[in-house]
Amino acid sequence: MGARKTTSRPRRWSARVMRESDALDLEASVFKKRDPGAIARSLKRSAERSKRRKSDPFRSAMSMLTFYINRAGSNLPATRRRVLERAKESLRALYGRKTARPRSVHEGAPASKASRL
Repeated sequence: MGARKTTSRPRRWSARVMRESDALDLEASVFKKRDPGAIARSLKRSAERSKRRKSDPFRSAMSMLTFYINRAGSNLPATRRRVLERAKESLRALYGRKTARPRSVHEGAPASKASRL
């Protein structure tokens, strides 16, 4: 029986995705920038230059930004999260997309009988 080799540090597959993404070649430390507009412009530039992406540039750029936010999870300080959420808004504006509308608590729930009358 062969013993499994254990590593002293955890494997960071999400860091590898950020470095070696097949969709975008990201600028170094793009998500550490303080200016949401600069983050959005950098993502847009990377997405539009990429020849390997599988969807349109907006979706590729937004997907990478959302991936970063989601993978950071609760380790992402509130100030950084706000900057990155504003970068999403800036990215939408750069592509002429509508801003995301806030979700209602009751969204998706069937309408009551009273409201249908």
